[in-house]
Amino acid sequence: MAIIEIENMEFYSYHGCFKEEQVVGNHFQVNILVEAHTEAAQQTDNLNDTINYQIIYNLVAAEMQQKSKLLEHVAHRIIGAITANFPQVIRVRVKVSKINPPMGGKIDRVSVTLEQCY
Repeated sequence: MAIIEIENMEFYSYHGCFKEEQVVGNHFQVNILVEAHTEAAQQTDNLNDTINYQIIYNLVAAEMQQKSKLLEHVAHRIIGAITANFPQVIRVRVKVSKINPPMGGKIDRVSVTLEQCY
């Protein structure tokens, strides 16, 4: 088994409950942790036997382009996309952070983390 992490992916997206957030957009950061069976890849050295980071990045990028009101919804969709494409996944954790959220004060970020085990 292996833990694969893709850290600090950055996106400009249109998530938020305020109407302005869905028009103006904001900066977001996404972190992924995937635990998966990689024994075959450890022996074969074949990309088809493991989790392809590029595919995960593309899945995350596609989900980040779909507008949502809640970060929980975005993270849930990302988990669904990853597990649909990689049946060898046994655990996935997704953290979605909104950078400098419009909350009336100085806040670096707000984040939601979801984790699913299979």
